[in-house]
Amino acid sequence: MGVEAQEYKIITTVESIVPSGLGRSRIIDANADRDYKEFSSIQTEDDNSRNKADRSDIRVKDFEETKLLNFYNIAGIRFQNIAANDALISSKLTAMAAEGWELVFVTSGVEADAGEKDGQGIFVTRFVFKK
Repeated sequence: MGVEAQEYKIITTVESIVPSGLGRSRIIDANADRDYKEFSSIQTEDDNSRNKADRSDIRVKDFEETKLLNFYNIAGIRFQNIAANDALISSKLTAMAAEGWELVFVTSGVEADAGEKDGQGIFVTRFVFKK
């Protein structure tokens, strides 16, 4: 009896937390496969030569991009936008489940606004699926 190989897929959401409604928010779903081995090198004490993988070969240009709303508008935090994003993300997760994908792990991270001169800020969530 052989063990069936599992396939993994990651869906990423990027939600802008930039004040004044600036920034872009999206669900990203890559439609291209990459073999990590093609872009890896083994470092040893005897051979620590630089990894020569070409960034342009790593880049994925075939992906699904779903627009989300930013957390803030000009008046401040916009709870309707968060609810709308939740509805869109739920729809994507439901579609993934219908395609046979099982959600196995979720991880989030924030690069938050650091004050008046920092106009950057994103909330990133990765949803890891397997089937």
